[in-house]
Amino acid sequence: MNTYKIQTNASGTRSMTISENHLDTIKKYALLKNLIDSNGIVDETVLDKLKLNVRSMLESCPETDKELLDLCLDVIYNNNMKAFGLNQLITLYTKWEKESSSSTEE
Repeated sequence: MNTYKIQTNASGTRSMTISENHLDTIKKYALLKNLIDSNGIVDETVLDKLKLNVRSMLESCPETDKELLDLCLDVIYNNNMKAFGLNQLITLYTKWEKESSSSTEE
């Protein structure tokens, strides 16, 4: 199981570990799909939108998915997660998805 480290602030003093399980959960629920507006800017509004989307998913689902809860606790609602960190997470996810799709094609 691979883990990745992302920087969560511009100065590099804060970081977060992202597991492959976290990335799989993001893919499973398509959490990043249609998240960013057409301007392509990831700011606190985009992070708030993600939090609200996940929250509504958790509230609407009677049986709570442990993977989604782990993602919330470890990543999305982590104190270190800010817009900069979300941008890094999106970059990591995009790279990971390309790598995982190219390895399954081989």
